[in-house]
Amino acid sequence: KGYYWINQFGMKRKLDHGPDGRPFPSGKKHCKGNGYLSPSSLVPATPTTFGDLRLANGHSAQRRRVTSGPPPSGLQDWLHIFQTWSGPERLLALDELIDRCETSQVKHMMQVIEPQFQRDFISLLPKELALYVLTFLAPRDLLQAAQTCRYWRILAEDNLLWREKCREEGISDCASSRRRKSARPGVAVSPWKSAYIRQHRIENNWRQGDTREPMVLKGHDDHVITCLQFSGDLIVSGSDDNTLKVWSAITGKCLRTLTGHTGGVWCSQMAVATVISGSTDRTLRVWDAESGECVHTLYGHTSTVRCMHLHGNRVVSGSRDTTLRVWDVASGRCEHVLTGHVAAVRCVQYDGRRVVSGGYDYMVKVWDPETEACLHTLQGHTNRVYSLQFDGVFVVSGSLDTSIRVWDAETGGCVHTLTGHQSLTSGMELRDNILVSGNADSTVRVWDVRTGQCLHTLQGPNKHQSAVTCLQFCRGLVLSSSDDGTVKLWDLRTGAWLRDVVALQSRGSGGVVWRIRASDTRLVCAAGSRNGTEETKLLVLDFDLDDKKKETE
Repeated sequence: KGYYWINQFGMKRKLDHGPDGRPFPSGKKHCKGNGYLSPSSLVPATPTTFGDLRLANGHSAQRRRVTSGPPPSGLQDWLHIFQTWSGPERLLALDELIDRCETSQVKHMMQVIEPQFQRDFISLLPKELALYVLTFLAPRDLLQAAQTCRYWRILAEDNLLWREKCREEGISDCASSRRRKSARPGVAVSPWKSAYIRQHRIENNWRQGDTREPMVLKGHDDHVITCLQFSGDLIVSGSDDNTLKVWSAITGKCLRTLTGHTGGVWCSQMAVATVISGSTDRTLRVWDAESGECVHTLYGHTSTVRCMHLHGNRVVSGSRDTTLRVWDVASGRCEHVLTGHVAAVRCVQYDGRRVVSGGYDYMVKVWDPETEACLHTLQGHTNRVYSLQFDGVFVVSGSLDTSIRVWDAETGGCVHTLTGHQSLTSGMELRDNILVSGNADSTVRVWDVRTGQCLHTLQGPNKHQSAVTCLQFCRGLVLSSSDDGTVKLWDLRTGAWLRDVVALQSRGSGGVVWRIRASDTRLVCAAGSRNGTEETKLLVLDFDLDDKKKETE
């Protein structure tokens, strides 16, 4: 019965290697072919009869007999004759006997015999070998196996076993998982198991939703929230009201308002508690989000600072004055000025080695910031470039000409022209050669930048009804926000719509979700309207609330 028990818990293949990776010796099998565990491999003395086997299993030699009447005459003589026969003769006699038995009599034999071969082989194996067997189980099956008995639970809580399961699922850290007390005294809960269960719960919360209402953070009056950043438990929103606000993602309180700009804030970046903002007042400002102090004011641009990208201790800013500037965040000093565009710089990417910029002059440029040299001018777009992605190998540019172009960053050659969108590509995300693009035509597309193939178009009956304003993908999910007042969740692998994560009451009548930012456990949305139908606010959704609720209780 050993194999039967394992298969119930989904074991993927036979155990043909020991815990040290070496195969079992040829000619010796750890289990019989019919699934019964060989008693000779588990007990010192080999039982010669079924009665001996019962004694070896710890049962009394006396068992409950059939009490339908007195024993038939000649029974002892019959048994004596049976014992005088050889092994093959006994098997032949048993075959003949079974053929002549009624169903109820065969059932009785099974009830007597079968329990003696249902061996808990996991408990009989050395711990190392038992754990090796359990490595073949899927996490869900391990959770079921833990309910079998106390010893199986102890084995199924092994921390190294769950660390391996987490590694298979791409979970690399258990430190963030809150320690739980075991419901059963004396049984330690594996931190890696807790991490796995937590990640599984968070994944379900993302995909299936929650009945809890999002936390609402009201601020910036009726102004537009133009930029949004999220780091740890801090949220920073920038607005055309000239201010930035720092919020607690836990309590929803506005911790402080960052004032100093004399024009609308149009772009921002954030790393831990350092915030950099760019404004129509032609300056950048470096802030400490913890104290609210303006650490530096960066002067140099002669028009609106429209875009920026932070990497390490450097930030690169692009302006309507057609230039880019490279700044040291710690000192506030401008280290380099990149000139070459002949119209406003609309988007920029910086990986610490190369700067890539896109402008209203239809051009994409690749720069060496140290020498201030333009290495490549990528020509091909026939209208303004609004969005960029750069992973060190590929440059991807989105334009008002409806196309997306994939370029080789080293050679400057156009690798692919991605067509299919019908309007402006306003936002993109590139990760592991998968590109997700959001467009004013109300669709989101998923591409393979290596082949140029469109893998999915996220549309259908549940598609956005207006322009896509922002997007992000993580955990195998795509999040997209729109002028239609919704945030939709899609499966990156299949392209299927999963649900509307946010749906404003004023959706379809002026409500807009302008920006979204997501971490593994939270989603922050900046929402409002252009006609007064929806208050300007932030919505915070937490998908890791179960642990917090338990801790409170």
